Amino acid sequence: MAASETHYTMSRASLSKPAKVLIVVAPYYRDIADQLIAGAKAEIEAWGASHDLIEVPGALEVPTAISMAGRLSNFDAFVALGCVIRGETTHYETVCNDSSRGLTLLGLSGYAVGNGILTVENRDQALVRARVTEQNKGGGAAAAALHLLTLSRKWGAPRAGVGFRPAEPMGEDTIIAGLAQTTL
Repeated sequence: MAASETHYTMSRASLSKPAKVLIVVAPYYRDIADQLIAGAKAEIEAWGASHDLIEVPGALEVPTAISMAGRLSNFDAFVALGCVIRGETTHYETVCNDSSRGLTLLGLSGYAVGNGILTVENRDQALVRARVTEQNKGGGAAAAALHLLTLSRKWGAPRAGVGFRPAEPMGEDTIIAGLAQTTL
């Protein structure tokens, strides 16, 4: 049983410069979310980083919020928190798979993301994983995000997005010359 297992925990690395972490939580199960948040905040503070917290309606919205924040603000790392408990329909699989896939794609795009969205069969499993005094998965997700950030900084990862760059703006002379060539 997971509650009685011992897990290896990496030592905290040191941050070469200040870090700002965004915690994005889907508080559908408020008591569980509060435990995840407490663990994440404590771990971020133990690293000497600062944090902000936002709430979104559900686990499916967590990757979108992180993507928006990554493009529109100045966060260095992201912690995704929430809990999905199996119900009577296949909605559980959709939410688990799609939220995880979205976070994985963000990570593969260069974002330092720690995934602390619990996917469990029942409330008891969720509480064991969420509680700071037990498995502390919120703290683990924060640590994962900060470890990834240290790797990114070590390797000198660019802050610019990945993908195509927009074309340079054209001046009036360039547009006129281009039109003249197309009418020949």
